[in-house]
Amino acid sequence: MGKRKKSRSKPPSRQRYEIKNPTVSARLPVENREKLWLVLRKQGTTLTKLLIAIANEQELKLKPLEEARVTGYQEAKRLYMVYFHCDVCGKPILINNPKIKEAVRQYLSDAGFGHSECHNKAPQS
Repeated sequence: MGKRKKSRSKPPSRQRYEIKNPTVSARLPVENREKLWLVLRKQGTTLTKLLIAIANEQELKLKPLEEARVTGYQEAKRLYMVYFHCDVCGKPILINNPKIKEAVRQYLSDAGFGHSECHNKAPQS
């Protein structure tokens, strides 16, 4: 029997790297492996980058509907919500009451608000 080689321990930096970047492996039939390498060469990318891209894409597809709904509602609220601040406490008051909406419409109309293009075309007095 031959002498067994003494295993050397890895340097601490290599140990930290391997903890932060564990190996992912898969077994493929030879034909599929060759197809995979061909695709990677044609795209000029690496297997690591491809796997990360696929994982990111799948994560987006799996995003829960409720989370998307909440996020969309918050974004729409931020973009389209009209409010004013209370004179007493300073907290915002959302304009969603039909009477307040009508008062705002009337005020803007009476104050002469309109499209900037229309005001620019109107004859100056």
